[in-house]
Amino acid sequence: MPEFLYGTERSSEKARMLLKSLVIIGAILGVLLASVGPFIAWRFPYIFTSDLKVIQEMHKVLILFFAALFVTPCTHSLEGTLLAGRDLKYTCSNLYALIFPSNCFCWQLVSSRGYGLPGCWCALGAFQWARFFLALQRLLSPEGILNSDPAVLYKPEEVKAA
Repeated sequence: MPEFLYGTERSSEKARMLLKSLVIIGAILGVLLASVGPFIAWRFPYIFTSDLKVIQEMHKVLILFFAALFVTPCTHSLEGTLLAGRDLKYTCSNLYALIFPSNCFCWQLVSSRGYGLPGCWCALGAFQWARFFLALQRLLSPEGILNSDPAVLYKPEEVKAA
């Protein structure tokens, strides 16, 4: 991806095609991971614990487990593209500075209201999906790295000796 964005043969079209391929691969891996993880927890819960109450609680969150795991590989593809495009200002300051504190507040709210494990998994799923949609929105926006000339966004400067 960095080669398509900043290399000698820059091509936003090739970068978009690569990102599309990465998201498709991420979706396939997401379905695989999100299917295998809950299946193991559902069919073989004794691998993790022998406590029947814990197993019952695990079975209550299998759908939420699936929803949180499904989107994670796609999110990594999108955020990796943002990092490859050196869009650190958005990725670090806007994306994580907004999502992480709001998710911590959400977990505190879920915890204090007694929603238990399902509430925590809902909060985690919301965190993952928020990361996905915000990264996707940034990449598809007119000022995103795939829709602008990266050479204009990043200009190397000479470093002066001290």
